Amino acid sequence: MAGVGAFLRNAWNKEPVITASCALGLIAVVFPFVSPYTKYSAMINKATPYSYPVPVRDDGNMPDVPSHPCSQEGPNLEWLKKL
Repeated sequence: MAGVGAFLRNAWNKEPVITASCALGLIAVVFPFVSPYTKYSAMINKATPYSYPVPVRDDGNMPDVPSHPCSQEGPNLEWLKKL
């Protein structure tokens, strides 16, 4: 661990701009994996449908079509309201 600290101190003394840019690049790579925003955006994207409902007249022979265009089906976003 002392060797890493000595290396960083030496790199900062010789080339502070390159050291700072490498640190910012490392933070930019690591930040999405530890950010709670990533978790919640993935949950929202999973609950949001890719195709929005189009009004269709149900003739009684379409089990996969909801009876009304506004009827709620699939995952809901109640967890988002409770944040």
